Amino acid sequence: MKKILVSASLLSCLFIAQTTFAQKKKAVAPVVATTSTLAQDPILKEQSFRLLGPFRGGRAAAGVGSYNDVNTFYMGATGGGVWKSTDAGNNWKNISDGFFGGTIGAIAIAPSNESIIYVGEGENSMRGNVSEGLEGMWKSTDEGRTWKNMGLKEGRHIVRLIVHPKNPDIIWAAVMGHLLGPNENRGVYKSIDGGATWKKVLYVNAQTGASDLVIDPSNADVLYAGTWQLMRTPYSLESGGEGSGLYKSTDGGETWTSIKTNKGFPKGVWGITGIAVAKSNPDKLYAIIENANGGLYVSENAGKTWELTCSDNNIRQRAWYYTKVFVDPMDENKVYCPNVNFMVSSDGGKTFQTGRTPHGDHHDLWIDPKNPKRMIVADDGGAQVSLDGAKNWSTVMNQPTVQVYRLSTDNHFPYRVLGAQQDNSAFRILSSTYGSYIGENDFDVTAGGESGYIVADPLNSDVVYGGSYGGLITRYDHKTGENRIVNVWPDNPMGAGADVQKYRFQWNAPIFFSPHNPKKIYTSGNHLFSSENEGASWKEISPDLTTNDKSRQKSSGGPITQDNTSVEYYCTIFTAAESPLEKDLLWSGSDDGLIYVSKDGGDHWKNVTPKDVPQWMMWNRVEVDPLRKGTAYFAGTRYKLDDFAPYLYVTHDYGETWEKITNGIAPLHFTRCIVASPRKSGVLFAGTEYGLYISVNDGKNWEPFQLNLPVTPVTDLLVRDNNLIVGTQGRSIYILDDLRFIENYDAATANANKVFPIAKAFRVPPAMGGRRNRGASAGVPNNVGTNPPKGVVINYWLKNATDSSQVTVTILDASKKLVRKFSSKEKGGPIAESGMQQFGWNLYHKEIEKPEEGLILWNGSTSPVLAAPGQYFAKVSIDKDSVELPFEVVADPNYKVSDADLKAQEQFLLEVSSSFSNIMKTLKGIKEIRSQVQILQKKTKDSAFLKQSNTVLDNLKLVEEALHQTKAKSGQDVLNFPIRLDDKIAGIFESAAAGYTAPTKQVKETYAELKALADIQLKQYETLKKEGVKALNEAVHKLGIPIIGN
Repeated sequence: MKKILVSASLLSCLFIAQTTFAQKKKAVAPVVATTSTLAQDPILKEQSFRLLGPFRGGRAAAGVGSYNDVNTFYMGATGGGVWKSTDAGNNWKNISDGFFGGTIGAIAIAPSNESIIYVGEGENSMRGNVSEGLEGMWKSTDEGRTWKNMGLKEGRHIVRLIVHPKNPDIIWAAVMGHLLGPNENRGVYKSIDGGATWKKVLYVNAQTGASDLVIDPSNADVLYAGTWQLMRTPYSLESGGEGSGLYKSTDGGETWTSIKTNKGFPKGVWGITGIAVAKSNPDKLYAIIENANGGLYVSENAGKTWELTCSDNNIRQRAWYYTKVFVDPMDENKVYCPNVNFMVSSDGGKTFQTGRTPHGDHHDLWIDPKNPKRMIVADDGGAQVSLDGAKNWSTVMNQPTVQVYRLSTDNHFPYRVLGAQQDNSAFRILSSTYGSYIGENDFDVTAGGESGYIVADPLNSDVVYGGSYGGLITRYDHKTGENRIVNVWPDNPMGAGADVQKYRFQWNAPIFFSPHNPKKIYTSGNHLFSSENEGASWKEISPDLTTNDKSRQKSSGGPITQDNTSVEYYCTIFTAAESPLEKDLLWSGSDDGLIYVSKDGGDHWKNVTPKDVPQWMMWNRVEVDPLRKGTAYFAGTRYKLDDFAPYLYVTHDYGETWEKITNGIAPLHFTRCIVASPRKSGVLFAGTEYGLYISVNDGKNWEPFQLNLPVTPVTDLLVRDNNLIVGTQGRSIYILDDLRFIENYDAATANANKVFPIAKAFRVPPAMGGRRNRGASAGVPNNVGTNPPKGVVINYWLKNATDSSQVTVTILDASKKLVRKFSSKEKGGPIAESGMQQFGWNLYHKEIEKPEEGLILWNGSTSPVLAAPGQYFAKVSIDKDSVELPFEVVADPNYKVSDADLKAQEQFLLEVSSSFSNIMKTLKGIKEIRSQVQILQKKTKDSAFLKQSNTVLDNLKLVEEALHQTKAKSGQDVLNFPIRLDDKIAGIFESAAAGYTAPTKQVKETYAELKALADIQLKQYETLKKEGVKALNEAVHKLGIPIIGN
């Protein structure tokens, strides 16, 4: 028999539940194929991330509905993949996981065959943090159950798809191409073989793509396409140019004619264009155009001539982010121009009113061509469905598609995760709860805004500092509700370029506390600042730590519409940190490529930028090694220069020398963040645009580490309490609860049975406890976060289990006294099957004797007793081999009570429950004896026996009536018939169990009196059994009938 191996580290802290659990650890199938050693390790591959939330929808770029099923809709999320609802938006299910993920720009259902769905990757709202799609086009022929890639991988931003109304194999795609650099993969593409091959049918130039595409509902040979000359750099947005315009095809998209110069259209430079055809009158077209004299134009003759009908800024503001137009299929004069607000016109676009939607910033609208009251809108809050013409909409609070930039945690118990949700507000959410799940009540809005760092005061978790664009920093006190603005320099820069600012604060400016001085907070613009008085004043502690290249600090937006929100502010400090090991050791990384270090709290700085780094690197994240002095890691990216290569660097000598550490990361998976294990040197995790990577040798080699994590941009990583926390740009937050399996990775581990060390468990309130969340079930709603396993969690690996294998878990206290014992041969016991298994003890002592069903008790029954804090042992036996592992139970930090008091409470409750249990056993014994005697009485007419047996029954009844109120037959009968000793002792248990403290003097005194009275009755019962029942048995023996049991 092989010996049981024991790992050498601790698990992360977990919580208790109200039940034990046994679970076969099985991760969801990975969403990307991998041949990596780590990911295929039989132990590691069974680990899995849990979805924390939030479920407050993030930006969606595309939405469509079924043509035949009124309740079925699809949405494409930014970074979140494709989702499907079959109940009109009340619930959403991701249908792209396991095939692809990331940002979706377009979805189309074949009108002639609803089983066929086409999806184009790449965001269609071209923000500064835009996500490109690497996989191009996808096709499903079974309503989204499975998918096949259909090429167009260099399209990067597929913003609109049209499927032929009668032939599902004919598709047109509007493609913006590489947004961040000139390229040939722009324009309109067509496929006539279901996406197997594509032909570029409209191309303008290397800087111009197709911004919109529509088909004439009455003639599939007629199409219209808007073209858009657009370029982004790290410091600018250029919307508009000669390539922008409007085209028409009359031969199914084979050839195109520019109609930009047709009569009525504006002169000068065009930017983005949106186009719509009225289904009820296909000669009527609407075009919304970014231009100095732009707005909504209408044509009554299929585009031959045009007339400006509305120039209202409410439909044309921030043109590059919106500029869409849609027409009611039954009413040619009802026009929608979704913008910041949901703008609706009923007079052919002459005037617009603001419609109601659950969220702002709208990007797409689909209207049912047969029922215009049925629609889906995609906006910055996700997708929402209306079935009554936009009067009412489904909720945004059911989509785990949140985009977060940076994460932090506070010192609350359980710790909260804090972050800023793009297109919404900053938030904090509990990492776990005492109940079954993590819901809306465990999530709240906090300081700051949609873009900033959010950090809690280390000394007071209810005080939170949050940033946002324009250098905004707010200090919010959750207890008082006070919200202060404590900007470094409160000169609001909105609308102006970086060149006129005293300080340049990026959209995502760092904010962090010193790990050595909890009153010291840092932030940065192009300088680093610190404050030790809660932001009442700030000290500039660095020179400009950027290139300060003035040519890259201009106003942004392009030749038509300026757009300055600080997203394009350049030459700023983008990441900074203080070493957790060395006080005053500061690191900074700028968005224009420089790395600086200071060893004296900012008095002196040294440029230590790696020599071989390409110019204009954006240093996105610095990770100062938590275990080795002088070591720091930097994650950089040049994706805004159309360079998608990963860039990770490490120094072990304060920046004197550097090593690039990207071996194993896919060539186009640009890196966003890196984090180091605080317990095992050299264990690293890297977040990329398309997933998570791991290294166990200090970055010399990397391997994909998706497990069940969806394909999505990983924007930030944290390690807290040995949990890996993953922030994403489109799939909210995930947590891997136990890094010990990774920290102690050994390829030989799975070759033998193994039991892993046991983490300490917190003794949380049982009254608030909840059964372990196993997903959607009775009492657990949809759209909630998953809690970690609770209680004392024992993880073990069985190499080769057989049908006869047995696993037992024996819990012992510090003196090795038995507390509980569980066996795989019993229901609810540990699992004895090959593979990674998990068993949990809920910290309760064995259940006491329960009252018989129907027994009326005002105070109810006593409940199992929660184990006191202290040292314990778990003896795990696998067949004939066993190992004994120590673990610790600790008090809930939220309760100010000593371990001694909790031990006193535990011992008293055990004693009280034992007394109650004895009474219950006695009452059951009396009932059994009475039943047997009454059966015997029916079998004989012997008068002496009947008299003798009636005497025994009378005496038993006296004991029974002293112990229990036998007249109580319904719940409130005890108001008429006073409760007896069993109920009173249950009441003592209830009193002593309320709260977390030692029993009071009076409760102990009362119990002593009640117990003394109960003991008299229990003793009387034992005497009756010993003497009265014995005498009856002798009598029945003489009568020749069976004796009474004892």
